[in-house]
Amino acid sequence: MEVHMLVTERYPQGWTLLVRCWRGVAMLLICTATLACSTTPEHFRSVSQLAPLQLEHQTVTVAGVAASVPTPELLATDAQMREFVQRYTGGVRNSRQRLMMLHRAITGIATLNIEYDPLADGTAQEVFHRGSANCLSYANLFVALAREAGLKAEYQWQEVRPQWSRTGERLMVRLHVNVMVTLQGGGKYMVDIDPLPSRDIAGSKQISDVAAEALYYNNIAMDALAKENLEQAWLHEVRALELAPDEPHFWVNLGAIYRFVGQHREAESSYLYALELDRWDRSAMNNLVVLYNLEGREEDKDYWEGRVGRYRDRNPYYHAWLGDQAVESDDWSMALEHYEQALALTPDDSHLLYSAGLVHYRLDELQEASTYIKRAIQSATLRSDIETYKIQLKAVKRKQLAGI
Repeated sequence: MEVHMLVTERYPQGWTLLVRCWRGVAMLLICTATLACSTTPEHFRSVSQLAPLQLEHQTVTVAGVAASVPTPELLATDAQMREFVQRYTGGVRNSRQRLMMLHRAITGIATLNIEYDPLADGTAQEVFHRGSANCLSYANLFVALAREAGLKAEYQWQEVRPQWSRTGERLMVRLHVNVMVTLQGGGKYMVDIDPLPSRDIAGSKQISDVAAEALYYNNIAMDALAKENLEQAWLHEVRALELAPDEPHFWVNLGAIYRFVGQHREAESSYLYALELDRWDRSAMNNLVVLYNLEGREEDKDYWEGRVGRYRDRNPYYHAWLGDQAVESDDWSMALEHYEQALALTPDDSHLLYSAGLVHYRLDELQEASTYIKRAIQSATLRSDIETYKIQLKAVKRKQLAGI
């Protein structure tokens, strides 16, 4: 099924958006996430039994969460918001038209004119009245208003293709949140204030309202950690875990807070539990390497460095990244070799198929280029990608005809 995307066109696409949108969801190395399926842990950990946070002049316990962490309704609407939806979508029976009219009303300069601000967290009501949002708070607003308009709108969590350092040793993983709207006829539209380039998306999944609320608290926790407000960081991360105890990256984030205050055993325990939930959680593995290096535990550090290396070598996006590096150097044969390695691990990735097709095109291997690009078209889901691939396929065919 093809998926269409609705975006606010005045926002540029590029590497800057990867920095802007992910800051509200996760932090580099300290707190990253995976879309891999979680497993059942061997030993279930109760959030209520977490070790207290030991600060210099106080001890913070789980019992303090309820009293210290407010619980706003992220999707609540007020009279003005309901009137806004009625004004722009009232009486429109066709669900696609309703979606289009609502989107134009939210993004239009003459109407609500929501603007992007990476620091603008908040609820749907706060965004509506403030006029600015980051990717997660914009999702809060759009989900709330779309449901008010009778549309089926859900949060969608996207993981950005991981990026490695030039030496291939350091890993960066980012997250992004947008909205998926499913229309009555089955059509799907992604709604995004600051969309990722589709080739940079490593995976996606729809998440529940509760999971989105947990991300909201996680955001606050990570902002507080960045400001070294350790009590608020810990309390809000615990609240995130109360809502979503099976999300590995929240346990990694909790471990980061423990490590910051010097509670290394609690940090280690949190990282290891994240790995019980997802044995390939690369952030947990990276953080264990950092922790054991701090403690001089060379044998343990070497073990987890080895695990990280094996994850890297089994990750198709690592080989795709190597292919991208080869393309930058105009080494087309090497690029093709890396793309083929990536495709061996994920044979239906439309962007990898297209990249391989482009390399064949540059090598003047036109039949192979045509084959790969056709496969990319068959595998793609975004209408915009399909149209791009078809344009390139026409260029291949023109070149083939010119060579006859």
